[in-house]
Parts: sequence; C-alpha cells; structure tokens
Amino acid sequence: MKYLKLFNTSSRKKEEVRNKKIRMYTCGPTVYDYAHIGNFRTYLFEDLLRRTLKYLGYEVRQVMNITDVDDKTIQRAYEEKVALDTYTRPFIQAFFEDIDILQIERAEDYPRATHYIPQMIALIDTLLKKGHAYLTRDGSVYFSLKSFPAYGKLSHLNFSELKTVEQSRDEYDKEAASDFVLWKTYDPLRDGSVFWDSPFGKGRPGWHIECSAMAMALLGDTIDIHCGGVDNMFPHHENEVAQSECSSGKVFVLHWVHVEHLLVHHKKMSKSLGNFFTLRDLIQKGYHPLEIRYLLLQGHYRTQLNFTFQELEAVKMARARISDFVFRLQAITSPKKEETRLLLKKAKEAFVEAILDDINASLAFSVIFDLIREVNTLCDQDKIGQEDAKNILTLLSEFDSLFSCLPLHKKELSVPEEVQRALEQREEARKKKDFSLADSLRDYIYEKGYVIDDTPQGLRLKPRD
Repeated sequence: MKYLKLFNTSSRKKEEVRNKKIRMYTCGPTVYDYAHIGNFRTYLFEDLLRRTLKYLGYEVRQVMNITDVDDKTIQRAYEEKVALDTYTRPFIQAFFEDIDILQIERAEDYPRATHYIPQMIALIDTLLKKGHAYLTRDGSVYFSLKSFPAYGKLSHLNFSELKTVEQSRDEYDKEAASDFVLWKTYDPLRDGSVFWDSPFGKGRPGWHIECSAMAMALLGDTIDIHCGGVDNMFPHHENEVAQSECSSGKVFVLHWVHVEHLLVHHKKMSKSLGNFFTLRDLIQKGYHPLEIRYLLLQGHYRTQLNFTFQELEAVKMARARISDFVFRLQAITSPKKEETRLLLKKAKEAFVEAILDDINASLAFSVIFDLIREVNTLCDQDKIGQEDAKNILTLLSEFDSLFSCLPLHKKELSVPEEVQRALEQREEARKKKDFSLADSLRDYIYEKGYVIDDTPQGLRLKPRD
C-alpha cells in the first residue's frame, strides 16, 4: 500500500498518513444562510481527500458537523421571529441539495450541534473539574488559556506575546489570544427562546466547544485527520486543540489539513463589492455544477485560488475538449492497431504520484491532458483500435473516481431524423459545390443543437455543448 503524504499544519511539513483506518473530521456549514463558493472550495477538497484515501486503499469514516446554534443563527432567527430550528431547517436542506448537485460524497455522519448539547455540557464540566475552565459571576464558563502552556502550537503563535482578554463572541480578532467562552449564560434580549439547562445555569454552548464535543463523541479522543478552511486555524481550531487535549489528556488530531482562501477577481468575497456568489447564483447564470466543481478543484489546495468568470469559461472549453476526446474514442470500431499498455501505465503512475504528493490536483489534471494529447496524435495516425479506446476510457474513468467532473459518460445519440437528413443533404450540396445551401444546412444543424464531427469513419453529429 502506498501512503499518502499530506502537509500537516501543526508540524509545517508533509507527513505520511499511515493509519489504514482513517477517522476524519471536517468542518461543515454554519446554517444561517446558503453556503458560498468559498465554503465549497473547502468542502470539495475534503471530498477529493476522502475519494483519494479510498482510492489508495484506506478505510474512511468522515464526520462533518452542522453548526445550527451560534451567534449568527440565533440572531437571524430572532430577527425573523421564528424558532431556531425553523430558521435553520431550510438552509440545512439547501446544503445537502448543493453537495449532491456538486457530487460531493456523503460523509458517514452529519451531527447537528443542537443534538449534542449533553456531550458539550459534560465536556465543559470535565474542564471545570480539571481546572482548565472557570465560572464567571454572570454564569458563563470560560476556558483558561494559562492552564494550557502549549496553546498556539497549531497556528504557531507566541502566546506569551499576545494580549489575553475574555472573549464571549463566537469569533474574535485573529491577532488576539483570549480566554474563550465555553458556555454563555442566557440573555433573553440576545438569545430569545434559545437556551438549555446545565449545571452552570441556563444558557447555550460557545461555538468552539461544539466541534470538540461532536468529534470526540463520534470519532474518539484522537482523530487522524481534521480539515477546514485556513481561516478556521486560529482561533477555532487552536481552541479545539486546547479544550480537547485538556479534557482527554491525549493528542486531539494527528494530522491537520487547511484549505487556502478562494478569491474572486483577486479580492476577498464581499456582498458590498458585488463579488459574493453562492452555488445557486452561478447555476442561475447558466453554469453547469460540474464546471464549478472542476474550477474549484483544479488548483492546489494550499494555494489561493482566484475565481473569475473567464476561468469558468476556460473550464467549459477544457471539459468540451475532454468530451470531444471521449466522443472520438467511442466512434472507433476498428480492430486493435497500437499497443497502448505502456502509455497507460506511464499515465497512471504519473497521476498516482501527483495525488500521493499532497494531493497535487493541478499536476494530476496535467497528466490527464498529456494523455489526451498523446492519444489524439495516435488517433490522427489511425493507430488506435477499439480495444485501445476502451482501455483509455477505463483509465480516465478511474481518474474521475477522484475528480468526478470529467464528461466521460456520453451515450450514443439518438439524432432526430430531420437533423440526420440535413447532414446528408449538406454533403450532397458540397459535392455539387452548392456552398450556399451547404452553409445554410450547417447553420440549421447548429440551431438544432448539433455540430458536425469529421472522424476517420466519416461524418457524424455530436451535441453542440
């Protein structure tokens, strides 16, 4: 078995993932709104990581949380004057619809924070008893950073140089290391009807404790891989490490993996800048979900990816090139002519090496297009037979088990009779040098959704897109 090498944020180097049974926790959506394409860059990489692990022979159990209680969800529900569950339910449903549209494989578990309140309370109680947390006068519970000298080891911050203050918000300034809230005492003006009873009093959990409780409840005290966006490294993941390790006395995560930001036209996404897009926005603009998936997967996950509509158009053309290639191979009916075994072996080895090396998706895509170029050259020389074509398509399908965005599954077309007749009439017109009629018939065929493809076996029609 070949081991995958992944960059570990904690050690700042690539390390082999050696456990064969992988317990993986991936940060999921906070369901106060629809997920945006920056979120989906992270979710799609996590899907690629999951598929890669399975492809390489690992067993994977993935947990992706759904944050349905935090400052934002409570505030939105309060503003809408509806129950928290009523507010979050349609966004949870939308999230699952979106990941299915993007062909993201379902995780084994999707715990909702509101379903794990008892586990959070138990975890907070343990931290209090061990002296890692304290109760304030207003009834809130805070984690004491000074009780965990290793704080900062994930994000490599120098804790001794950072100002420490109590922070009650679920998110806080990136430059501040603070005693963070584990349990927020109930405030009727802020929380409305959202609260739970606990030994510390009426209230609700802070955001950071939620992931620790759900991860440990479902995957155990130590998990193999924890993924999320780079913006979650500090403070969220740093706080997860602190509270989890102080509770269990064990290493919380063996391998931390963080996905870099998605920029839109070289700027951070912002509604005020007009460059904020959800998946649904892009689909409404006419883009195919798999074009979006392709674009968000094609760069290396540890480098910033710049989204533009020009790039989406380039992806459309790249997928059309693959589609034309598949169409060409499917049209081959001649006997085997050229031994492609060594060519395919070389392509597979290059693909696997790219994936093994920190999931280098951009290099893996290059391998695919190198193979297409080499095979097209052989096709031009009439050196590819039907069996060769079948083997090439099988290998591409194997590659696509990771990317799931290559247009490989075209079926034979049932071309309308009038369009097929127009093709025949066009050829007759060309033979008679009636080029005006031939051009008119070509335009008619195009308007009907087809283009003419000139193959070694003769002319045939294929879909325009």
